[in-house]
Amino acid sequence: MGLDDAKTPNVTSENVRTIGDEGVFGTVGVGFGPANIALAVAHAECSSQRSLAFVEANAGPVWQPGMIIDGSDIQHNPLRDFITPKNPRSPYGYLSFLKSQDRLFNFLNLDAPYPPRSDYAQYVNWVAGHFADKVRYSQTVATISLADEWDAATGRRLIEVRTDAGTLVGRSLSFAPGRSKNIPPVFHPVLGDRVFHFTDYTGQRDKWKANGAPGAVAVIGSSQSAVEILLDLHATLPQTTLHSVFRNFSYVLKDTSPFTEDLLYPSHTDYFFNASPESKRRLTEQVLRSNYGSVDHDILKKLYFSLYENRVHGDESIVLRNNCHVSEVVQDNDGITLALRDEHTGLMSDLRVDAVVLATGFRNFGVAENEELCHPLLVDVAAHYEKNADGTLRVSRGYQLIPADGDPTLPPVFLNGLCESTHGLGDAGSFSLLSYRAFDIERALTACL
Repeated sequence: MGLDDAKTPNVTSENVRTIGDEGVFGTVGVGFGPANIALAVAHAECSSQRSLAFVEANAGPVWQPGMIIDGSDIQHNPLRDFITPKNPRSPYGYLSFLKSQDRLFNFLNLDAPYPPRSDYAQYVNWVAGHFADKVRYSQTVATISLADEWDAATGRRLIEVRTDAGTLVGRSLSFAPGRSKNIPPVFHPVLGDRVFHFTDYTGQRDKWKANGAPGAVAVIGSSQSAVEILLDLHATLPQTTLHSVFRNFSYVLKDTSPFTEDLLYPSHTDYFFNASPESKRRLTEQVLRSNYGSVDHDILKKLYFSLYENRVHGDESIVLRNNCHVSEVVQDNDGITLALRDEHTGLMSDLRVDAVVLATGFRNFGVAENEELCHPLLVDVAAHYEKNADGTLRVSRGYQLIPADGDPTLPPVFLNGLCESTHGLGDAGSFSLLSYRAFDIERALTACL
């Protein structure tokens, strides 16, 4: 494709780059968590010659930061890894990792359905290590925008990713920073060391263990993570009183039906993507408890056992505050006061604590209370691409943004791991269809570059 004068005003020889220009990458990846690690694997499996560069804010590869709790396990079949569903013979699979660590036979003897979360975190780090030369760690992305320069080979504008350490220029973008944290607005003014999202949990817990445990902690939410945090705090800081605050009447058992798990078939992604908005909503409601707002049976049993044992000893160190939501938060030098409103009676009560853990999940694209139209880092670029009637970005089946007005000069931009609203729960923050999505994106990038 050549340059289209009607679409490229002010194009001169000074602002056109050729495909061999130093410092211009075939694809720039924002984030190097599982989504873009999987893309690097797919790139290697396809023997692609396209150059890659990833930027990652953390000092190294991380998976589920803040939630690698002793005794916790993963919640998916470990063979749903970076590559096994696509290529069981790949050297990047989980079994290859176990073999490299001389743990394969130990794993085969493991009398548990899923391996420890700490083990899978090591697997993620192991795979990421194969691509360390392509990653710029400890670089925080400030802005992403279309460059004023054009690529002569494709006739498209370039992408600029500015970080606190410099600027990367690419012909395409794989946007995979992970979903935005869902922080209820009432907590925004008080975020800090005493009020924080659960992804920072283990770091804060370790500070408490070293510097003195808080007298009382509120854990907001009723998800798997919320209950795991309650159990972990009860075990590691037994003198701390824990308040579990959530809107529902009870914790909800996770839907582990193998029939529900059929949503993780690649064919279901096609089915969901082609459904109407109303059907997407209904389908999501029907399978929501397979991934959100629910808790594994074994974890619920542990919590109930702990509560029963506490009653035997007259111990009130875990308090369930169900049917409640936080309507106001006031912080002072001595602690935090949460104003709780009962969902059904409307009665108000105050809860005084020293710290708050927000096990409140993440935000998908959408217009609902806990959703967002676009990830904040993508706002400048998103202005050039098509929107749906509700203001959300229009995404192709191949996870690609669609240029506004069919503009052929806009660079390929892919949303890697952010398309649950359009592609179904298989695109949630899990490994379930990671390998299939990565290959879809890799093939599309190869085709358009």
